[in-house]
Amino acid sequence: MKKRLKINGIIIFCAVIIVAFSPRFFFRSHPEANWEGWVEVLGFAFILLGQIIRVSARGYKAEHSVQGQALIEGGPYQIVRNPMYLGIFLIGLGVVLTVFKWWAMVIFILIFTIRYLLLIYKEEKKLLKIFPDTYKEYCRKVPRIFPSLSSIVELDISGYLPIKIIWFKKEIGSIITLLLFVLLVESWDDILGEGFRGYLKQSVWLLLTFILFMILVILLSRRTEKKHGDNAVTSKDNL
Repeated sequence: MKKRLKINGIIIFCAVIIVAFSPRFFFRSHPEANWEGWVEVLGFAFILLGQIIRVSARGYKAEHSVQGQALIEGGPYQIVRNPMYLGIFLIGLGVVLTVFKWWAMVIFILIFTIRYLLLIYKEEKKLLKIFPDTYKEYCRKVPRIFPSLSSIVELDISGYLPIKIIWFKKEIGSIITLLLFVLLVESWDDILGEGFRGYLKQSVWLLLTFILFMILVILLSRRTEKKHGDNAVTSKDNL
């Protein structure tokens, strides 16, 4: 885990340094067409959706994994085998759509594919050794990183995307920091032209978006609690 975080940190640090030396080359100017504004909205939506998936996957695994001795197949792991990587992909894609020029998306997808496919293959070999039969069957039923449309439609969202507020409390600082950074870069032209009034104006819009995001989180957490409560009652009835 520490080695993986160290490598990811080095990649992010190098990317920041490269972008910092030539921001105009990488960052998109303020959108002029309406469709560009909608692309930015889509980017923010991807960032928030990615955060939900990532937090759900981390929280669910932490609660159900016994020192790595149990194969996790429930929660978000029932629609994809690597939900945390799916969340990271959506967050990165959202950042690119919001602040970078279009060709940067190709670079992001290429780097993500090289970096995380190598990690996934390495982890799959390890899991095959630990769970030779069950993991093969799990791989046969569940896609590696992108879910099928049928699984999303047919399954209950509280089943494959469980959320608990306590999981978000651990991540809320990094989520807010990322959103504020993206907003700062996206609003840079407004700041140069209008001062920080432009940034505050955009902040109001982001605040409303974040409120809707938290409402979704609360609704999902309540559905998760209700589902667990119903399962507990069913278990008692079966005793």
